[in-house]
Amino acid sequence: MLYAMYQARSDMLEPLRSFSQFVSQSLESQESAVTDNLMVRNVIAACDLFAKAKLSYESPPFAIDEVLDGNQLVPVTEERVLSTPFASLLKFRKETISHKPKVLVVAPLSGHYATLLRATVETLLLDHEVYITDWHNARDVPLSAGRFGFDEYVEHLIRFIEFLGQDVHLLAVCQPCVQSLIATAIMAEDQNPCQPRSLTLMAGPIDTRINPTKVNELATGKPIDWFKSNLIATVPARYEGAGRRVYPGFMQLSAFMSMNLNRHIKAHADMFGYIVFREEEKLQAARDFYDEYFAVLDLAEEFYIETVDRVFQQHLLPQGKMTYFDRLVRPEKIKKTALLTVEGERDDICALGQTMAAHDLCTSIRPYKKKHHMQAGVGHYGVFSGGKWARQVYPIVRNSILMSE
Repeated sequence: MLYAMYQARSDMLEPLRSFSQFVSQSLESQESAVTDNLMVRNVIAACDLFAKAKLSYESPPFAIDEVLDGNQLVPVTEERVLSTPFASLLKFRKETISHKPKVLVVAPLSGHYATLLRATVETLLLDHEVYITDWHNARDVPLSAGRFGFDEYVEHLIRFIEFLGQDVHLLAVCQPCVQSLIATAIMAEDQNPCQPRSLTLMAGPIDTRINPTKVNELATGKPIDWFKSNLIATVPARYEGAGRRVYPGFMQLSAFMSMNLNRHIKAHADMFGYIVFREEEKLQAARDFYDEYFAVLDLAEEFYIETVDRVFQQHLLPQGKMTYFDRLVRPEKIKKTALLTVEGERDDICALGQTMAAHDLCTSIRPYKKKHHMQAGVGHYGVFSGGKWARQVYPIVRNSILMSE
């Protein structure tokens, strides 16, 4: 009933949003004598914000059309090179004749689309051949495709790495740091010739017992059965994944927003002012952010529940108890892969020490192939996007990859 109630409410509000958009556009098209009136501008702002304050279940475009290669701009095209019911492997093809290290970016499956890493990809494209995991919306995957849990996620990573060949560098952001470390460990133990040359883990929950954050506390504050009973819903009949049990994207977004509610209220109040006083550049920047932030996807029940249980509640990986299809995961088997961990000083999602914990698990990697970087002055998103990512973090990531070539 939960999903059906959300959908009914969304359907009910859609005519009101359309009318609000019509009013806003109609008033904005009037002569300046009307549109310059402060009361009219307030009406325009109110209608515009109401019309646009809605969720989207469509993936935004990466919209990376060109990138610098040396001293010239070269075109970039997005290509789907491998696909399963639950994910696609995307390549950002750029016209260059020089060899570039091959990097697979592992995007989080945590309620948002892979486009959340647009800035990460765009920066990496300067010096690398870049691929990314594009996870599909579970509500669009039919039940006939089977389950998609924690192990299936790792299985996808191994399949993608093998598809790309023997010279891949793996870069994981946030939640998939755990699965990326597991995939590397399994491939190392199997002496898989395609095991990654380097593994970069950025702001990920390797050991959430260290400096627990509010996110960690929310994940451990209730028994796992509570999550199953209160956060899982059934996809309505109108979608291709009808009947699939999911953790809805709208619920995950609500949880994230509640942690910084005052910040989001202030941001929308600022947007109201930008519309009233025609501060177009600031308004567009804010809209771009919320267009991305409000684009959500549903997670398969088994993946969400198993992640909460194994990573946040039982802490299986740092305790040496993590399994992959009932097979014990042994990070100490990783020898050939270089390891870089990156954390943000002000990260309130994955706190300092949680990602660095990977070094204690990967005991067989030689010291000269292990490096940790703590980026001062950034929170969670600043680790992989923004000015400090581009100017300070990225050069370290680039050098780590280059040294592993």
